[in-house]
Amino acid sequence: MTDFAVRMHRTGGPDVLQYEEVALAAPAAGEARVRQYAVGVNFIDIYHRTGLYPLPLPSGLGQEAAGVVEAVGDGVTEVAPGDRVAYAGGPPGAYAQVRNVPADRLVRLPDGIDFDTAAALMLKGLTAQYLLRRTCRVEPGDAVLIHAAAGGVGLIACQWASALGATVIGTVSTPVKAELAQANGCGHVLVGVAPADLPARVRALTGGRGVRVVYDAIGRDTFMASLECLQPLGMMVSYGNASGPVAAFEPALLGKAGSLFLTRPSLFHYTAQRDDLVAMADELFARVLDGTLRITINQRRALEDCARAHEDLAGRRTTGSTILLPH
Repeated sequence: MTDFAVRMHRTGGPDVLQYEEVALAAPAAGEARVRQYAVGVNFIDIYHRTGLYPLPLPSGLGQEAAGVVEAVGDGVTEVAPGDRVAYAGGPPGAYAQVRNVPADRLVRLPDGIDFDTAAALMLKGLTAQYLLRRTCRVEPGDAVLIHAAAGGVGLIACQWASALGATVIGTVSTPVKAELAQANGCGHVLVGVAPADLPARVRALTGGRGVRVVYDAIGRDTFMASLECLQPLGMMVSYGNASGPVAAFEPALLGKAGSLFLTRPSLFHYTAQRDDLVAMADELFARVLDGTLRITINQRRALEDCARAHEDLAGRRTTGSTILLPH
């Protein structure tokens, strides 16, 4: 069969994304064919497109989507035709109308979560889940700093951290984003604060002590200032590079700053085992269904308009989640 998908034959700007008719084989052993009704857009897609995270070319793009299983290959027991499913991770190629996906990467969607919500939720929500529940388990009374608090991960993380009893400090770039972050559990929003001024502002909000953990998806522009925001024995969680990779630094700096911890986690390690993936997704879905988390989708585009979606995301002109609609 043939269908349409977005492919790239070289790395570069959004113009390298080509909407093409592609041939799709029957699902191989261990695979399921999924007709997709919503596709998530994430910064990792930009890293793949630009070559920061290299892929063999030509390649598909995209890490998360939601849809319906149409067929399964030999040996598949995780899902069946007709199941409503979603995924985050596995081989890039989510920017497609139909694709074959490793069946062990699929999770069934519960009633009450539609395709748009699932596509906006899976990668970003699972990221927030492991950041707050596993990388540095947030406890009542903790002070936390969340950069890009009005972004897709940021909005979910702010709501979840607040529900866990933390004092949430967030950074955003505009007053409009500040209002959105505040409406989603961010107790203290810092708008357009220069990195040099950030530690003093954070310490003023924490009685001079600093925060227990920083969740930083910005990278180069905020990394060193974020270290200065931490209390002794605090943890720096660097999980993205929106402004570029962090420059090399001497590890002894962590000791001088208060025996700090530094980690660079990846969702795909936390979900490598299917049991972990399912347990994380179950907790995430439960928090959406019980009202703890509200998923904000502020940008919807047709699949063939994915280049514009990349331009807006890279230009920091988005809030909440962006999804592509294949049909």
